[in-house]
Amino acid sequence: MENLEAKRQVEILGDRAETLVTPEDLYEKIKVSLETKRPMKVKLGVDPSAPDLHLGHVVVMKKLREFQELGHEIYFVIGDFTGMIGDPSGRSTTRRQLSREEVQANAETYRDQATLILDPQKTHTVFNSSWLTPMNFVDVIKLGSRFTVARMLERDDFRKRYEGGLPIGVHEFMYPLAQAYDSVAIGADVELGGTDQTFNLLVGRAIQPEYGQKPQVCLTLPILAGLDGVQKMSKSLGNYVAVKDEPNEMFGKIMSIPDAQMSTYYRLVLTKSRAWVEALEADLKSGKAHPMDAKMALAGEIVKEFHDAAAAEAAKSEFLRVFREREIPTEIQEIFVDEGKEGDQIGLARLVCLTGLASSSSEARRLLKGGAVRVDGIKQSLESATVTLSDGMLLQVGKRRFCKVRVGR
Repeated sequence: MENLEAKRQVEILGDRAETLVTPEDLYEKIKVSLETKRPMKVKLGVDPSAPDLHLGHVVVMKKLREFQELGHEIYFVIGDFTGMIGDPSGRSTTRRQLSREEVQANAETYRDQATLILDPQKTHTVFNSSWLTPMNFVDVIKLGSRFTVARMLERDDFRKRYEGGLPIGVHEFMYPLAQAYDSVAIGADVELGGTDQTFNLLVGRAIQPEYGQKPQVCLTLPILAGLDGVQKMSKSLGNYVAVKDEPNEMFGKIMSIPDAQMSTYYRLVLTKSRAWVEALEADLKSGKAHPMDAKMALAGEIVKEFHDAAAAEAAKSEFLRVFREREIPTEIQEIFVDEGKEGDQIGLARLVCLTGLASSSSEARRLLKGGAVRVDGIKQSLESATVTLSDGMLLQVGKRRFCKVRVGR
């Protein structure tokens, strides 16, 4: 019976995962947990580098909630110490180091907002300064001796900077080691993160045996693309949906994502099953479902989750009111676009140029930045925005320039 339960848990917890190192280790840890009636210690570390959690954080935290619902102990580690170093993951340059005051202010926000997803009664919220600050220089030297420079340079962003002659601060090497030590301090059985955290998680797995612990299982989830549909959701890029956004703002932001990203948001943010998402995709392809309806349903469910059903319905009504009351000419010029076919992705700035609504790419980007461009009535404000080509889509620049985009199928 315990073996069957362990297999069931591995199946549930492995769903939506990008990598799981390793499924066999996870099975064994769950089996021991069931036999001894001791829950696994499951860790998620979040550096408070900016105020407010966003939907990108939610993807991983939803998986953490699944561990919680299966009876395991959750450690939500707020990196108030590592946040002052700055995570170099995916960086081509050294990240600005935050002050203690900045980090602590953001940390309080993270702790409060985590309760929107996690059960606060079953969550250990801890700050890694509690074990990293007391370390003396001897402790730091010993920690550094657990890992080699050669292995550190296996990390893609470090390797590219090293080969390109770009500077790498010694303190940046300390970041993955400090995050790894978090796992030692907690005695983590499992650590979660986005795919950009894979290296950091594996460092924790590598050094735990050096401290007499069994290596943790590393589970990563896909990175959620932001509102532009291309780059990682990030507050610094302005392409994010914060969990504390007001209902109308949250609804409107979701309505601005490219159609091609809807399935990903349903799968990762709302945790819909693969079969459910595939059925939606089939209905959209056949015309049984309309993209606008599917996106409004998506926006409504997300608003409902972080606010309530009444707020979701009110936000939908407000969106439709604004959309319907916008003055649109009865006769609109149709412009045929040869670049791509229906369903293809295209840069919105490029599309604005192709339709003649802007005279140059620079003008199109300026219009986007100024919030003067709408697609099917939805404001677009990211210069790097992409859209899904759809025959008959309505493109608007300013208050008076409209065109219907015609594309081949």
